[in-house]
Amino acid sequence: MLRRLTIRDFVIVDRLELEFEGGFGALTGETGAGKSILLDALGLALGGRADSAAVRAGRDKADIVAEFDLPSAGGLLAWLEDQELPVDEEVVILRRVVDANGRSKAWINGTPVTQAQLRVAGDSLADIHGQHAHHALLRSDAQRTLLDTHAGAGGIAIEVADAWREWQRIASLRRSAEQDSAASARERELLSWQLKELRDLGFVPDDWVELNAEHGRLAHAAGLIEGADEAVDALGEGDYAVNAVLRRLSARLEEMAGIDAALGEVRDLLMSAAIQSDEALHALRRYRDRLDLDPGRLAEIERRIAAVMELSRKYRVPPEGLPALETEWAQRFDALEASADPARLEAAEVAARQAYMSAAARLSDLRRPAARGLSAEITEAMQTLAMAGGRFEVALQPSEPSVHGLEVVEFQVAANQGQSLRGLAKVASGGELSRIGLAVQVMTSRDSATPTLIFDEVDVGIGGRVAEIVGQLLKKLGSDRQVLCVTHLPQVAACADWQWQIAKTDRGGETLSAVTALAARDRIEEIARMLGGVSITDTTRRHAAEMLGLG
Repeated sequence: MLRRLTIRDFVIVDRLELEFEGGFGALTGETGAGKSILLDALGLALGGRADSAAVRAGRDKADIVAEFDLPSAGGLLAWLEDQELPVDEEVVILRRVVDANGRSKAWINGTPVTQAQLRVAGDSLADIHGQHAHHALLRSDAQRTLLDTHAGAGGIAIEVADAWREWQRIASLRRSAEQDSAASARERELLSWQLKELRDLGFVPDDWVELNAEHGRLAHAAGLIEGADEAVDALGEGDYAVNAVLRRLSARLEEMAGIDAALGEVRDLLMSAAIQSDEALHALRRYRDRLDLDPGRLAEIERRIAAVMELSRKYRVPPEGLPALETEWAQRFDALEASADPARLEAAEVAARQAYMSAAARLSDLRRPAARGLSAEITEAMQTLAMAGGRFEVALQPSEPSVHGLEVVEFQVAANQGQSLRGLAKVASGGELSRIGLAVQVMTSRDSATPTLIFDEVDVGIGGRVAEIVGQLLKKLGSDRQVLCVTHLPQVAACADWQWQIAKTDRGGETLSAVTALAARDRIEEIARMLGGVSITDTTRRHAAEMLGLG
């Protein structure tokens, strides 16, 4: 759950440090006081889009830090470890900084990350339902995604989409093979000749470095032999060989150090020099033994380099790029060979179709019971949301195979008793859509492993007894996770386990947002304000206290 949110210089917030509780919390206040601004700031910390409007006027940057408990479920811990990000067994800290130019930086547990990484982590920690989220329910893709999430079919839906694309790819190859057989034959012939040229060269990735190294040694062999002989002679074979001199001096200094210990350091240095000189002599002799003047080998290497350079220029790639070019052409040739075999392609297409149909059938098997269950749950919720006798159905209409499976998902509703079911977009009024959308959001939120659920004025368009029922639904949802709700409705706020008031204040001629955690008596005043507006009477206060169970 969300434990702490720190906001600096965000829109009309100068500095806020908020400590959150569990259960159901309501954020209330007059319109324009900045309630949704808090959620916008949290949305940034969760990986949302950033722009310069986020920065408070006159400031260089906005800084938001959100601290969450590390959830035991949902796979976030494994993801953090897989991304090689620091892991605290108790908390996850997300930070987002946006500068006045709209550029942003992000951190997870103090380590810089991309916005995409921040968003992945944020999706595992909190889920924000915006005040217009119910409008998304009018889109068929949103309906399908919601059902698949409810059914736990997200993984198989991806598998179906991948199988569909593979089936269509092979079908396209077969059609192309039937239409372009002559052009394909010409390309295969050219590739075959080019591949033979490269394969006859027998060039592998490390060849170029080794060829040039060997060529350098052979081309300069005479000079290298002369230099090695000179060094060997100076170190160990000449009249004044360095090794012999160093050994004599070391022995002499050994005698002198026995008389005067002050010479011990000089003796050690000479002995070390003698040892290293001797090792250098042995290494030089081994090197000299390997060197040889071989004009034949040098000519062979030069012919090999010339052949490589010829193909390099011909195919316009660097010499070391020839092996990769050979691999690319070989893959293309294999694909053309496969496409030139209609029987083989037809068999592959049949197999791909069967794989798709199998995956799509499994997806349908998950969707059907989930659709029935969700239909019953939303229908039941509608009876308590001033839509008695209404029905909701997740219809699965058979369709031709597609990237989304073997059916079209459509949310259908009959808002009143006796009406026939029709598509949600065709029959629901604004108020009905708000209530149905809220019911869908609350019901499907129970499927999520996300520990924090945030509702931003999703209760727009409802009131009275329906608002109280919505508050009870959110309170029930908050019994096993953290639920935050920005609301204008006293009936919803009264159901909350705790409540904050957001208000505007004037400070030094600047309008800023302030947040107050309300105690029980303070909640009576705030609920009374929400009930009665500007003029708050004792009757309104008694009503507010009764709603809060404090009367």
